[in-house]
Amino acid sequence: MILLFLLIITLAGGIISWIVSFRSKVACRWLSTFALIADLVLLFLLTIKYASAYSSTEQWIELVKWNWIPQLGIAFELGADGLSLLFLWLTVLLGIFSIAASWDEIQERAGFFHFNIMLILAGIIGVFTALDLFLFYFFWELMLVPMYFLISIWGHENRVYAAIKFFIFTQAGGLFMLISIAGIYIIHGRTTGQYTFDYIQFLNAPLTSSFSIWLMLGFFLAFAVKLPMVPIHTWLPDAHTEAPTAGSVILAGLLLKTGAYGILRFVLPLFPKAASEIALIAMILGVIGILYGAILAFAQRDVKRLVAYTSISHLGFVLLAIFSGNMLALQGAIIIILAHGFSTGGLFIIVGALQERIHTRDMNQMGGLWAVAPRMGGVSLFLALASLGLPGLGNFVGEFLVLMGTYQVNPVLSAIASIGFILSSIYSLWFIYKVFHGPLVQNRQITDLGLREMTVMVFVMAAIVWLGIYPGPMLDSAKPALKGIQSKFISMIEKINDAQ
Repeated sequence: MILLFLLIITLAGGIISWIVSFRSKVACRWLSTFALIADLVLLFLLTIKYASAYSSTEQWIELVKWNWIPQLGIAFELGADGLSLLFLWLTVLLGIFSIAASWDEIQERAGFFHFNIMLILAGIIGVFTALDLFLFYFFWELMLVPMYFLISIWGHENRVYAAIKFFIFTQAGGLFMLISIAGIYIIHGRTTGQYTFDYIQFLNAPLTSSFSIWLMLGFFLAFAVKLPMVPIHTWLPDAHTEAPTAGSVILAGLLLKTGAYGILRFVLPLFPKAASEIALIAMILGVIGILYGAILAFAQRDVKRLVAYTSISHLGFVLLAIFSGNMLALQGAIIIILAHGFSTGGLFIIVGALQERIHTRDMNQMGGLWAVAPRMGGVSLFLALASLGLPGLGNFVGEFLVLMGTYQVNPVLSAIASIGFILSSIYSLWFIYKVFHGPLVQNRQITDLGLREMTVMVFVMAAIVWLGIYPGPMLDSAKPALKGIQSKFISMIEKINDAQ
């Protein structure tokens, strides 16, 4: 029941926040925050349950299932394993950080803003826990509409264009997935006589139909758009640039991760043979994303677009790792997902604070800000060092594991991907130099990070350090699920290699 209460509290927090906002803007902010703190308590209870009952084999920590539309085989089914648990922690923590970061930024329609934030988070929680494919698609689509409103109402200059582009790309990908879900439903029903959307039943009987490659591609395209994978990434820089701070944090830290989660949870386990046939292509596209994103990041003048392109680069490592099928690489992908959520989310909070203070994102109009905002400069330097993969921080652990694991599968792609380390050092240090060093532009005086902002940043930095120094609990949590994913996928790759 913990998973159900996670959804109920998040949704109820958003609705009540919207209602009370007509009397007090401050109250709606606190209500949203308290709702997410209550979610943290529930996650803590779920983690205790995991620690006491979770075995070394893949299994669900908690399952909740009720018949929803039994005539069509649709159920309200939620489940969480060690992999889901990590994504849920990331969701709730970044939700709290996004609300705290936009505390003073959002003054108009504050209640509706917090309602949309909580609705997005509820959709993301549903994506990470749904075990009925119809329910999963429902939550997948649920995330899109409130994010569209966040960008189009509270965004910046070209917000409507960016919101429409975001919606078209992600909705189009979702429609391909819907077609694949319908295909699985029909093929499984005709084969077994039981029409159902139950993921666990599909998992125990992977599809062997000649149509499986097309069904897999429907899922893969939807998740690749959200990841995003080059060349279907073009919605991301625009969406990040125009979104408010909270929208950028949730986009980078959570919505992109639903793409990686979808590939891990659905593409590889349900279609191991079909996925193995496109593994090399996906790995090449991952490497292209690493280099392309890093080079384009360095070319940006808009600091928000710079951070947006770094996400394409970092998540290229995740795509490379997933389709390598190597356990080290898969574990590295999980650490990158978590570390990127905190480090890039933190960078977007810094960029939002800069824009709020100096009303520009153009790095050519910045410079010398360390002299007047040393706390902001110090935090930004830490986050930049995390982004470039400084040893001892979470991003380094993840990317190092990915390169080590991928090297065992494809040394050439691993060597090319390692160039991303060099490029990330260039754009990260370039960002620090342009914004915080050099002469102070126009003798500008700005307010440094306050207590609220520094509190958020302390937690962000602590999470990154923890992932860099003691990633063991996260690796242990995800390992049973990753083993189940890897075993099916690798066996198919071996069969293909033997046949060749």
